[in-house]
Amino acid sequence: MTFETANHAVTHKLVDRSTMHHELDSLVHDLSVRHNTPKSNIAVHASGPSTFTLSLNHGEANLETVNL
Repeated sequence: MTFETANHAVTHKLVDRSTMHHELDSLVHDLSVRHNTPKSNIAVHASGPSTFTLSLNHGEANLETVNL
């Protein structure tokens, strides 16, 4: 996992896809707490095979709810 402070983003590569939901939920929670923002302000993007980037959503984009 990497953390980039310039744009407040976390990139995480999943090792075990069976834990994807738990890991992503945990990362969203941690980033939310770290930046004192609601979970709804955290954007999650697939950035590669089994790799996800989580970042603060500063209102630039509308987020859609996706059921995995």
